[in-house]
Amino acid sequence: MDFLNSLLVKPFADMVAAPDFLIQVLWEGIVSGVLYALIALGFVLIYKSSRIFNFAQGIMVVFAALTLVGLHEKGVPALLAVPLTLVVMFILAVGIERVVLRPLVNQPDIILFMATIGITLFLVGFGEIIFGGENKVMITEQLYIPTGSFEFEPFGGFVSIEQKDLTAVIGAGLLVIALLVFLNRSKMGRAIRALGDDHQAALSVGISLSTIWVLVWFISGIIALATGIVWGARAGVSFALEVIAFKALPVLMLGGLESVSGAIIGGLMIGILEKLFEIYWGQPLLGGNTETWFAFVFALFVLLFRPQGLFGERIIERV
Repeated sequence: MDFLNSLLVKPFADMVAAPDFLIQVLWEGIVSGVLYALIALGFVLIYKSSRIFNFAQGIMVVFAALTLVGLHEKGVPALLAVPLTLVVMFILAVGIERVVLRPLVNQPDIILFMATIGITLFLVGFGEIIFGGENKVMITEQLYIPTGSFEFEPFGGFVSIEQKDLTAVIGAGLLVIALLVFLNRSKMGRAIRALGDDHQAALSVGISLSTIWVLVWFISGIIALATGIVWGARAGVSFALEVIAFKALPVLMLGGLESVSGAIIGGLMIGILEKLFEIYWGQPLLGGNTETWFAFVFALFVLLFRPQGLFGERIIERV
């Protein structure tokens, strides 16, 4: 009975007894969820247009952040380093399309997946040669990212919000809105969606595969830079940052590999639920540190009942 009480009754009683603390936990979950969703969007965009699962998305986050910090260390003003970093990510997108993807057109999906692993290893080695392997500090003040915090007192309690986290959520929201407008309103955005729906039909009406591939890899580079800035401001910039990309995997399992909205909602779900579980169940019952595995277990549980994810399309094969 004590175990059932700790599992089913006490966590919800604690939420009701301290609603201010619940708001704090929910906010932390929203911040993490927004960042998970950003990483997942990079995977979704590339998969929609090319059916390639981009294993290199994590290292692209690191490479973009290191390029930004490295340019600043060389004396380039921070606000100029951002567009120069975008130029580097565009050159990277063109290079990947010309050197890696174009020669592998019509190859099996596993070959393309292995190619992205090769891209990852190349960027790790190339990045260490250029930037070194030590941890670097993100240039938050030079980018005018506020580093203070503000507090308010709901329900007679105390909630603290870091200004850089609020900036990250607002910036990520604006980036997602811009991406959705681009995909749904622009000619190139509709071409990306058409290529994702039917490759052969899209090619038959004159849509350039190479142009779309460069575009989506560049957009993924933009997302990688935004993610790298935010995560770098929270935890510094190093190659260890690459592991955050693994948190996008349960998001993709929930949202589906082809759903932009699924990546956003799945990221928020994972971020919020893992924080709630860690605070109200993980620490009292399991000693904490459940955030490292909760998302994967939760996603696997969902897939038992809906293998295509919450927002993925049901696959029907006729035999």
